[in-house]
Amino acid sequence: MACKTSCKLCDRLVISQAVTFAGGNVVVNLPAGSYRNGCKYCIVIAQAIPAAATINAPVVVTIGTGTEQYPLTNRCCAQVTACGIRTQTRYSAVVSTNPTGGTFRLLGKTCPCPDNSLASIDGTPPAAPPAPTT
Repeated sequence: MACKTSCKLCDRLVISQAVTFAGGNVVVNLPAGSYRNGCKYCIVIAQAIPAAATINAPVVVTIGTGTEQYPLTNRCCAQVTACGIRTQTRYSAVVSTNPTGGTFRLLGKTCPCPDNSLASIDGTPPAAPPAPTT
């Protein structure tokens, strides 16, 4: 089978205009437009994630020159943090609106984040990590 010599880009491919770190959030700015409830978009994070961003900073989306921040959530509706996204990566997301705003919910998995969870809890404070030896 021969390759097509011309291909079309999806009309719902959205390339970020900027990625900033402000107010403790990683802010992904998308081009101005109306992002419809229930519609799938392929979002490409084109810019570098700022070095000042902490790994547990929530990721939010802004649109055009608007100031409203919409959470970026994973497929289980938990807030995505900076450690879960990568530069120059495409993410499939569905817009989910409600009476007061909305979210961009990812359809696939995010990048693996470090997990510093305790193995168990028993009512006592966790032991302090050992001091480094010199």
